[in-house]
Amino acid sequence: MFEPMIDPKSFLMDLFDAAVSAADPDKIIKHYLPERPKGRLVIIGAGKASARMAECVEAHYGPCDGMVITRYGHERPTQKVNVFQAGHPLPDDASVRATQKIIDLAKSLGKDDLVIALISGGASALLCAPVDGLTLKDKVELTQQLLSSGAPISQINAIRKYLSAVKGGKLASTIAPAKILNLIISDVPGDAPDIIASGPTVPSKHQLPDLEEMANRWGIKIPREIFSLASTQDNTKTLSLDVTTYVIATPENSLKEAALHAKSCTVKILGDAIEGEARDVARKHVEIALQEQKRLGVSDKPVLLLSGGECTVTRRGDGIGGPNAEYVLAATIALNAAPGIHVLSCDTDGVDGAAEVAGAYSGPDTLKRARRYGIDPLEMLSINDSHSFFEKLGDQIITGPTYTNVNDFRAILIYPLTPTGHGH
Repeated sequence: MFEPMIDPKSFLMDLFDAAVSAADPDKIIKHYLPERPKGRLVIIGAGKASARMAECVEAHYGPCDGMVITRYGHERPTQKVNVFQAGHPLPDDASVRATQKIIDLAKSLGKDDLVIALISGGASALLCAPVDGLTLKDKVELTQQLLSSGAPISQINAIRKYLSAVKGGKLASTIAPAKILNLIISDVPGDAPDIIASGPTVPSKHQLPDLEEMANRWGIKIPREIFSLASTQDNTKTLSLDVTTYVIATPENSLKEAALHAKSCTVKILGDAIEGEARDVARKHVEIALQEQKRLGVSDKPVLLLSGGECTVTRRGDGIGGPNAEYVLAATIALNAAPGIHVLSCDTDGVDGAAEVAGAYSGPDTLKRARRYGIDPLEMLSINDSHSFFEKLGDQIITGPTYTNVNDFRAILIYPLTPTGHGH
């Protein structure tokens, strides 16, 4: 008979740590760095991993000119590169001030200079320069609506591009005629460089989305003046810029690394680009997990279901939650204390939604413990209060900043049932 793991939660956490470690810039970035150019070598970047990336670039070259913008609390000790901290997931005044400094630096560059652009998830908020006629308040209000609408990140970033003076390749246009080497960590399904962080330093291939159709579909109230501003934007001139782009870390690679650390299991990767409402995705994955368990013999190895991508949450209440914790809560309810099945879901940047929490864990005894504390999981799910649910049970996953970001990591561990119908 299969010998069960002593602590399934620790096992799943080890897999999450392996996935995060695989996307650590220190292990990757040096393989993409060229020789120094004839002119200046300048670092420009934005995102939750940008300070860590700049730290690693300077470890290779020594002190470098440049500046990056990262989320509050995600700074790293660089040698010369200036690290600015700003608001995320909503931009703030610090975002605007730091972005203007990057724009000013970009304008000073010449044709012999090389810009190494360090881009990662989070830059859509951190790198903020509203187009003329749009205020920061307008951007914040629209961003709040977008993030709570349930719209996929690709559509959210498509809208952001046309309301920004730097997104959609516009920062690349400002950097020209200097050459650009983009080193990008992907946090979007599909890993498209012009979607990651709304593509500030890559040529924009996407035309203006139908804002009215998107607004109606996702229940977003877009003022008429914003429609007018967006319709004047033209990104086509970015296609001729001198830009080289590498996506250096992806959700796929991190899931594969986690799978290598799960040799005691039969691993099945459901996909690295899964999108959709977190609670709906959770229910589908629970159906798969239960079917897998039915097929297992008593002596079989446990099955591990891994998946990545970016789920969304449509806000229905005023609770504290994020897509990873909501996924685990919805899965917990759907499993209904099924024996032998354990669930973990975390954001690889250590921040699930707007909370300083990576995600959550659930096991077969979670519902029993919730009843003991007088917590109603259905009520908590109905008001999007998944973080509060797992906080009360002590099953939040709190990592602090990980200095990388390859999106959601989800794992379901499935043990075979014993002859008496109990799980391990």
